[in-house]
Amino acid sequence: MFLLYQIIILLILIFSPIILIIRLINNKEDRKRYVEKFCYKLKKRDEGNLIWIHAASVGEFKSVVPLINKLEKNNSIKTILVTTSTLSSSKIYNTFKFKKTIHQFFPVDFFYFSSKFINYWKPKVAIFIDSEIWPSMFTQIKKNSIPLLLMNARITKKSYQRWRFFNKFTKNIFDSIKIAYPSNLETYKYLKKLNVKKIKKIGNLKFSESKEQKIKKFNASFLKLLKKRIIWCAVSTHPGEEKIVAKTHLILKKRLNNLLTIIIPRHINRINEINNEIKNLGLKTVIRTSQKNINNKTDIYLVDTYGETKEFFNISKVAFMGKSLFNYNDKGGQNPIEPARFQLNFTHGPHVNNFKDIYKLFNEKKIAYKVTNLSQLKTVTQKLLTIKKKKGANLKKIGDTILKKSIIEVISIFNDEIKKT
Repeated sequence: MFLLYQIIILLILIFSPIILIIRLINNKEDRKRYVEKFCYKLKKRDEGNLIWIHAASVGEFKSVVPLINKLEKNNSIKTILVTTSTLSSSKIYNTFKFKKTIHQFFPVDFFYFSSKFINYWKPKVAIFIDSEIWPSMFTQIKKNSIPLLLMNARITKKSYQRWRFFNKFTKNIFDSIKIAYPSNLETYKYLKKLNVKKIKKIGNLKFSESKEQKIKKFNASFLKLLKKRIIWCAVSTHPGEEKIVAKTHLILKKRLNNLLTIIIPRHINRINEINNEIKNLGLKTVIRTSQKNINNKTDIYLVDTYGETKEFFNISKVAFMGKSLFNYNDKGGQNPIEPARFQLNFTHGPHVNNFKDIYKLFNEKKIAYKVTNLSQLKTVTQKLLTIKKKKGANLKKIGDTILKKSIIEVISIFNDEIKKT
């Protein structure tokens, strides 16, 4: 099965020039750095102990920032290598000023690249975040006797069924994991069924996000434009959701004539498509990177920049969390901890499999509200906009405890590896 997997990856590699050209045209790859995915032009590897953290995309990377900041204070760690897979995550990485952390793109999961990557970086410990399970890389990690930690592990019913179908192949992959730390009870159950050697519950690392991440304040002239507006935002929206949010605005502005809706799509390369769709509804839009300013007739403010979601949460009264109104291959839902941390009440659709346990908790505490259609989104949003803002969940204590446990786990295993050498 592993051989078949490599053949499939090889076939993809054969067609990779075409795929790359398409992705480069669509601004989904870094034009200068995409070669890193083929282990070309790797950054300099300094002498000394290195810990490697792989966090595929923006959400995963943000969840490990507090962990990185703590690890940077450990004098025994010379370098922290962070790999991500997406262009947006690399841009977010560049907004942080780490002292001994470097960034590379994660290599294509073909045995030649995986082997070259491991032999070059030689990490003492490898930490993979969320559902990042890569057969070739895991095989090389095991071959080189590197302890592999799967932190904030997440396995859905669908992915579990897929892994179970390839029984022997799956066993070899999951045998590579030294310890798995599930992010929810469902994942804990599936990890046990997949015979992971050691599983420990320490909580969801996403709770530890962010008070370490400073919030930039918008400049005074921009805030002045917003002074008399009632603001709500729709975050990480996916195709189909922007139109429903815009229609909600169209209905609500009849009662709230100073309403401003901010839309932050998950993929900003769609901004022109979204802009045209909303203009067809007769609404007035302003795109953030355009030269136009918001005025009292602006209906929708479209954000086409990275790394400002927290700032917009900070000035909003209500939020809608995207990738949830429609079924996106059972991968629905965006991290609801961020709006809760900003003491926002927020709405979301029914498809939140990625963070099912957390949404359930926030629904019970009446911080989050599930909606299934335009009518419900309009009704709930109007209610939340016209009531006094409630206090969100106090997440700091929970987050600090989880972060402390995570650091203890990583440093303990790291120290064991140092003793061996």
